[in-house]
Amino acid sequence: MKPKIFITQPVGASAIERLRAVADVEVNPDTLHKVTKDELLAKIPQLDIIYCLLHDKIDADIIAAGKRLRAIASMKITPSDIDVPAATARKIPVTVIAPIVTEATADIHFALLLAVARRVVEGDQLLRTGVFPGAQSAHLLGAWVHGKTIGLIGGGGRIGKAVAKRAQGFSMKTLYWTPRRKPESEEKEAGIQYVPYDQLLKESDFVSVHAPLNAETRHLVGERELGLMKPTAYLVNSSRGPIVDEKALVRALKERRIAGAGLDVYENEPLVEPELIKMKNVVLTPHLGSAVTELRESMANVVADNIIAVLEGRQPPNCWNPEIYKA
Repeated sequence: MKPKIFITQPVGASAIERLRAVADVEVNPDTLHKVTKDELLAKIPQLDIIYCLLHDKIDADIIAAGKRLRAIASMKITPSDIDVPAATARKIPVTVIAPIVTEATADIHFALLLAVARRVVEGDQLLRTGVFPGAQSAHLLGAWVHGKTIGLIGGGGRIGKAVAKRAQGFSMKTLYWTPRRKPESEEKEAGIQYVPYDQLLKESDFVSVHAPLNAETRHLVGERELGLMKPTAYLVNSSRGPIVDEKALVRALKERRIAGAGLDVYENEPLVEPELIKMKNVVLTPHLGSAVTELRESMANVVADNIIAVLEGRQPPNCWNPEIYKA
């Protein structure tokens, strides 16, 4: 009997084809339906492998119900929302993908920056209602991007540096802050200038969030930090939602203490603060950082590599808890 794999939403077709050659594969076909905990609890007793995505939560209850479970194969860079200790206790490998989403995330980040600064969404919506204000109308005046200052919070990492490269194309001055400053040679190569956190907030025309989410960075951008920003400045976040205090952001936007925001991630995904949805000076996308056809195909095949290794009795190449393989 072939091992059974369940994939929680459609992924790259080439990866599914590879997996079907070695296993009985079921795929939730609905790209809008997130599999519920009850649905997973009903399925997992019959599964050898669960192939899960960024939005899926695989908790201790689900792992305990997976009596046949041989691996939890995630299409995430880190296994957030997976109870790794519970899996490790049963010697179930938890696999992830390599950090290959850098360029795609930097693309969506800069797209949000441009869209909110130049009021692209407002213009699109206006035109669709049949209104064309005129080629030199002042109706949708926006902010200049070229030559402005961008400040990268946690900007010494891969995605921050990729955004800095894009900023160079707009002749922007690029500041960055991180708790551990990078070597001078690395700063020079990336074209970034280190400044203290408060200085970055005060001087930047675009405050760009790239910090990882942990206990220290939760609400790293809150009431105080938003209060330091220029009233003409924009906040852009494609990192992790809880880094920004959304309620504080709503207040800053309503009181016009900052000019606008571009957001791809949210504090309580999939929920978004209702006030943000109403605001014209906010551009919102539903966590599209890696949503590029070619990239998602590659990501799916990395997961397939991990699964095939498990089925062949090998340690998977991207195992988060490799200690389970020690004698």
